[in-house]
Amino acid sequence: MVTMKTKGFTLIELLVVLGIVALMLTLAVPRYFPSIDKSKEVVLADNLRNVRQVLDQYYGDTGRYPDSLEQLVEKKYLRALPVDPITESDTTWIIVPPEDTGKGGVYNIKSGAPGNDRSGKPYSDW
Repeated sequence: MVTMKTKGFTLIELLVVLGIVALMLTLAVPRYFPSIDKSKEVVLADNLRNVRQVLDQYYGDTGRYPDSLEQLVEKKYLRALPVDPITESDTTWIIVPPEDTGKGGVYNIKSGAPGNDRSGKPYSDW
């Protein structure tokens, strides 16, 4: 009697491996998506802090605030306008003018992203 031994996996072996992979995914995926949200919030806070610092530097150098965010790029205070990581755009910033409108047009910026952060605070209040 001649027996042929074929190479390959049995159905049971494949099901066990798929079960192990599914179990690992159920542990990893719930940690993955919140970490993406957290990283976007960290980048947003950093972008806001940097632009506010540049606005203060501009005011210290010129005695007035810039008329637009683009003016900071033109005068080489910023290489490019930062992107709001929540909206993934550099055009959604909310511009807060100074109380004395004769001193320029951009006193502060806020995020134009809808919704709230992980702690429940609206992005527009950052």
